[in-house]
Amino acid sequence: MIGYGSSRYAESLAEFATPRCLPRSEGWVLERSIPKFSYRDAIGCYPLFMCRDWSKLHKDIDEIGDDLVSMAMIPDPFGDYDEAYLRDCFGDLVVPFKRHYIADMHRPINDIVSRHHRKCARKALEQIQTEVCPEPENFLDEWMMLHQNLVAKHNITGIQAYSKLAFEKQLSIPGIVVLRAIYDNKTVGAQLWFLHGEVAFGHVLAFKEIGYKLGASYALYWFALNYFKDKVRWCDYGGVVGMQEDDSSALSHFKEGWSTGRQTAYLCGRILNRARYKKLVARNQNVTGFFPAYRKVF
Repeated sequence: MIGYGSSRYAESLAEFATPRCLPRSEGWVLERSIPKFSYRDAIGCYPLFMCRDWSKLHKDIDEIGDDLVSMAMIPDPFGDYDEAYLRDCFGDLVVPFKRHYIADMHRPINDIVSRHHRKCARKALEQIQTEVCPEPENFLDEWMMLHQNLVAKHNITGIQAYSKLAFEKQLSIPGIVVLRAIYDNKTVGAQLWFLHGEVAFGHVLAFKEIGYKLGASYALYWFALNYFKDKVRWCDYGGVVGMQEDDSSALSHFKEGWSTGRQTAYLCGRILNRARYKKLVARNQNVTGFFPAYRKVF
């Protein structure tokens, strides 16, 4: 497995939770301690769960036992399953969570990209050069300077913020692609992608302030589509930020301008130990509508 499905990707998140292999499907989840209790639960690797054999995922979940209170994940929206199968696997929760913006790479690029975005890309490329980073593992320090700006700008915390150690491991995972934007011989932005089968998944995108001002995001997305056009069938840019979709947001409009459609990602959950789950919910004063209900956020 490569990219998000790799054991090495799960290991890159080990400082946040403990990786655990699902042996039949060959996927990975992360075990977490539950604050104020001796219990543990599990989530799929952030941002997407992938496995080698989807047909055996239900056996892994059936056989995992009740030492974990619950399991929640967002399966790869391009995985080999349908909604009915997810319901067989999880039972307690299977709901459409986010619609990922995607591009069908069988379409001509000028048909994929909106007129506005093509214009912005042309303008940005008058000043910005773009390239593929030939040795991603040597890009760590430059990347961290960009990423720290992203984290501060958007106040990102927790597993979503990753860490230098996480990126050190991720930049050596098979399937990683790093695209770089350069201005005045200096890196002003970069985009990390993971290749998995016929799909290129946009992983993280970060810029210096000058990169934002020069429209480096337009330059990089235009370069990415041209780079991937003969390598994959789909580009997946992910959904919008937050628990609720907002099609009117600036990010939504930006991603829509590079897309040919949307692909639904599901939020799935299963209670593995009902007695403990009920106990946790009863004692938690901050029960929310998320799953699992005893946690504030997924």
